[in-house]
Amino acid sequence: MDKDVSDEPIGKPEASNGRIPGLGEIGLNNFAPYVMNRIMARWNANLAEDLKVRDMSTIKMRALAVLHVSGSLTINELSVLAVTEQSTMSRTVDALEEQGLILRTPRPDDMRVRDVAITAQGRAVFEDVWPLMYADLQRMLSGISEDEQFAFLATLHKILRNVRRHDI
Repeated sequence: MDKDVSDEPIGKPEASNGRIPGLGEIGLNNFAPYVMNRIMARWNANLAEDLKVRDMSTIKMRALAVLHVSGSLTINELSVLAVTEQSTMSRTVDALEEQGLILRTPRPDDMRVRDVAITAQGRAVFEDVWPLMYADLQRMLSGISEDEQFAFLATLHKILRNVRRHDI
């Protein structure tokens, strides 16, 4: 927990009469990007702890999760969906291929493009970790009704559409 910040919003900021309020007036816990970053940092730290005993990193697991549901992708597509830099994803794909968890194959119609797909071994590794990820999700959403969860996800998708520029 941050020393100077609670986990609760401070309250609705007052009207600003047309001027842009300062961050101090809004407060960190009323600044959505800050709260979202705190949530994801904690999620990733919890996941990293769960994965450490399996000699797996969060980025490797995100890549396997995306490939598990998306099928074959290019490294660029995979990096966007796994939320990481393309250069980091290239190194991650190298490591996952060395472990036999993914396979890169050239596209028949364009030999310059390589598709990345999860192997049976990679699928087994993901399926071994999925119950831990799902338990973390359930813990994170504890006390939040299904209707609230649906509304929350709908809002997140609206936010995602609003912040998109050039990605998938």
